[in-house]
Amino acid sequence: MTTSKTNPREPHSLPYYITDPTPLPSHIPSVPEIGATSAPLLSASYFIGARCAPYSEDFMLCRSQSRTGEMDCLKEGRRVTRCAISVLEDINKNCQNEFRKHWGCLENENHDLSRCRLDEAPLNACVAKFLSLTKVIPDSDGTPINDYETPSYFQKKVKAKYEQ
Repeated sequence: MTTSKTNPREPHSLPYYITDPTPLPSHIPSVPEIGATSAPLLSASYFIGARCAPYSEDFMLCRSQSRTGEMDCLKEGRRVTRCAISVLEDINKNCQNEFRKHWGCLENENHDLSRCRLDEAPLNACVAKFLSLTKVIPDSDGTPINDYETPSYFQKKVKAKYEQ
């Protein structure tokens, strides 16, 4: 490549990743990566929060009480990761079509949840039916999202779309 008059430096890229080859201590169990992008994680986030709340609270308590840093809480963090993986596996096993439709919408709509409500309702119903997990807004009265009274214009759109 040649240099231009506006940029006299040669272009370059760094094709390497900086990793720490030091193995973790043996008392910390290994855990696989979740392996999901942001759209599926956003789509399942309320359900992950519902099932994994005890593990997440343990992790956050450990982090707040830790004096030496994150190394003290790796065991608790890995429990949260394993729990999240189990939720995603269960959703994919029981509600795969609804899940893919919802996170695909989120992917196409720049992660705007309000634009994907028509695909969210069937996912919430399926997860509630098969996994007994409900989507509850944090710091609300505890009513699941599906139990709120929806505006009539939205009900008509949902019924028209899913009664075909």
